[in-house]
Amino acid sequence: MPTVLVVDDVPENLTVLGELLVREYTVRAANSGAAALRLAAAAPQPDLILLDLMMPGMDGYEVMQRLRAEARTRDIPVICVTALDATDEEERGLSMGAVDYIAKPLRPSVVLARVRTQIELKRARDRLADQNAFLEAEVARRMRENQLAHDASIHALARLAETRDPETGNHILRTQQYMRRLGQLLATHPRFAASLDARAIELLAKSAPLHDIGKVGIPDHILLKPGRLDAAEWEIMKTHAALGAEAIERAEADAQQPIEFLAVAKQIARHHHERWDGLGYPDGLAGDAIPLPARLMALADVFDALISRRVYKPALPYERARDIIASSRGTHLDPDVVDAFVADFDTFRAIAERHADSDEALAAKQASLRSFAAGAAAPSAQG
Repeated sequence: MPTVLVVDDVPENLTVLGELLVREYTVRAANSGAAALRLAAAAPQPDLILLDLMMPGMDGYEVMQRLRAEARTRDIPVICVTALDATDEEERGLSMGAVDYIAKPLRPSVVLARVRTQIELKRARDRLADQNAFLEAEVARRMRENQLAHDASIHALARLAETRDPETGNHILRTQQYMRRLGQLLATHPRFAASLDARAIELLAKSAPLHDIGKVGIPDHILLKPGRLDAAEWEIMKTHAALGAEAIERAEADAQQPIEFLAVAKQIARHHHERWDGLGYPDGLAGDAIPLPARLMALADVFDALISRRVYKPALPYERARDIIASSRGTHLDPDVVDAFVADFDTFRAIAERHADSDEALAAKQASLRSFAAGAAAPSAQG
């Protein structure tokens, strides 16, 4: 049964309204503004308030003002009760958010009709709010599911490349977090602020795992070689940048509409081996002609390569890797990106330490590569 709070400093008025409404509603009564505020906030909260405007002490206007100021009570509908000739009171009450008014002396049929109308409107609003809340929750749930599927797909593709690569899975985690941190550091820099809002930074982090997806197209005898590549092999290895970009471009073509993160991932895949001085590959871009996501990925990838152990090289100490990055300022790497990295080096070191490769992970990766290499060699051995 709906609850109606009746507020009036005259006991007779409380009695009349209570007897009139009690057949259809739970009636609560308050003989002062302070009592009205307490009852309005207490459970069960009223579905409607009948409020006398002219009361001693705290009048009805102040009661309405306080009701509207509190989140718990601001949506409770209020009907003002005014004197028959008090037009100014009616107008002021309505302007403060009252939904209707009833003139004194009270006429039972008018009171019941207007209360019923407002109670029905309140029920309709509550139903609509419940439906909206359900729909919003459902939309949020489905968006979370879609985002999880989206992220899982990205990582599945990255893991596919990783299975045929000397890198371990932690390389993906580290470079992803390096990218996010670089974006955060540069978001207030005059050169980058327009390009690095919160959404752009998240796209950088989401796209980073696909930077080496093109390695799936490199022949096993080159990709899995347990030593340094010769010149001819290196030329083939370098094609992974273009191969990755082409694969992502085909995915873009298959999509029914543009996908923002794929555009960023394509830039990263193709251009993360470009150099600031123009001596990189595959396109020999230089300076600001290199897309910003690729410039950030270049530093993240170089730093992680320097501190990671491979069969053909030891891991460098963190400080030595930092010094090499610093010495690449303005040649291999964007000067401002290097400056941001060096200034916050402790954070990058912490990321690297948190996701460091264990000896077990490296051993498992090497065993996996040996298995791939053996499988790749078997057909040719059979002729």
